[in-house]
Amino acid sequence: MADFDLFVIGGGSGGVRAGRLAAAMGKRVAIAEEYRFGGTCVIRGCVPKKLFVYASQFPEHFEDAAGYGWTLGEARFDWPTLVANKDREIVRLEGLYRKGLENAGARIFDERAILLDRHTVRVGGETLTAQKILIATGGRPNPHEALPGHEHCIFSNEAFHLEALPRSIAIEGGGYIAVEFANIFHGLGVETTLIYRGKEILGRFDSDVRRGLHEAMEAKGIRILCQDIFEAVEKRADGRLDTHLKSGGKMTFDMVMLAIGRIPNTEGLGLDAAGVKTGVKGEILVDDYSRTNIDNIWAIGDVTDRVQLTPVAIHEAMCFIETVFKDNPTKVDHEDIATAVFSQPEIGTVGLSEAAAAKRYDALEIYRASFRPMRHTLSGRQEKMIMKLIVDAASRRVIGAHVLGPDAGEMAQILGIAVKAKLTKDAFDQTMAIHPTAAEELVTMYQPSYRVRNGERVE
Repeated sequence: MADFDLFVIGGGSGGVRAGRLAAAMGKRVAIAEEYRFGGTCVIRGCVPKKLFVYASQFPEHFEDAAGYGWTLGEARFDWPTLVANKDREIVRLEGLYRKGLENAGARIFDERAILLDRHTVRVGGETLTAQKILIATGGRPNPHEALPGHEHCIFSNEAFHLEALPRSIAIEGGGYIAVEFANIFHGLGVETTLIYRGKEILGRFDSDVRRGLHEAMEAKGIRILCQDIFEAVEKRADGRLDTHLKSGGKMTFDMVMLAIGRIPNTEGLGLDAAGVKTGVKGEILVDDYSRTNIDNIWAIGDVTDRVQLTPVAIHEAMCFIETVFKDNPTKVDHEDIATAVFSQPEIGTVGLSEAAAAKRYDALEIYRASFRPMRHTLSGRQEKMIMKLIVDAASRRVIGAHVLGPDAGEMAQILGIAVKAKLTKDAFDQTMAIHPTAAEELVTMYQPSYRVRNGERVE
């Protein structure tokens, strides 16, 4: 008889959810985490990032207050205070993750676990067996070791623990991590440059919100250089960094951050010993139920390199529990996932972009509004808000919704329900508006701004 019914390798959001639920069902569960419980999201991702976003927004709040009659004294920012308060919150959350596992009856190992074969795990000084194994070890920043001088750069992990803010920083990358940190550092007073190899930041997002955010960031003073990359980074005697660009230019910064993708944490796990197959990036290959090619081993979350989002890992964990322990085979559904970029202004999105929808549907109706939100009218801030609905002309179903502006992430969460439920544009039109709100625009765009047929725009 095996020592455990389930052995979970990895204590992030997905692994903890699966382990806690299985243990609460009376299963004998063990979970191993070599660093800290909470994974990327809690320890070095979503949670501390959002706290930093909040901190970086205050300068604009202070500026806007004047238009509403407030007179403020001199504002001073203290980076060590923010870091210390952030760390205290992370410790609290990690404690909740541990407590949940302990209360459910799971056995916790603060050690690295390595597979010896399909049923055997070595953790610490013990060799243990499990009927089923779940791998949820997540991912990490791509170290970009091919870049000469990469050792002089930081990654998103280190950004949360800097001893002091630099005077200037260059961030290479155009995904949500790069964009969010560019806004964070700029908001905290750092001279910020974003460098991206693509034609426009935030690939795969809708083109309108991509362009809108790019323009807003540059208006704030963030320098954005597209279609360029670093070819080398050299450290000077004074500690500053000289960067050499593919375009031939040379620029000097106090700090360089690389945010050019993430890779799965699969090295040294013993996957070969267990016979588990991986892909070209090292990702664990799984089927629609998160099962690997070994029938008693599953994998969820970023280690599978499907959709790298915390709620997705949790959803995959829930499907795993239904399939494996509740005799209810449940496929993972990766369609119409709402997501947000906590840039400044925010992006909230769900469903298909206009470009993606045009490839899938013969005819589209595009509803688009651009306006200055009411909160900016007295402050004098000129930032525009963009709202966009993508509608399949044949069925009238809303297949994409995209928002750029204040609270866009909150709107996208609610819009996610409507898009997931396959509601039509008629349902939006029949919904009463809440006035005055920015979100009312989503239910008052009665006429399409333009149409798309066979991939071509028709006015």
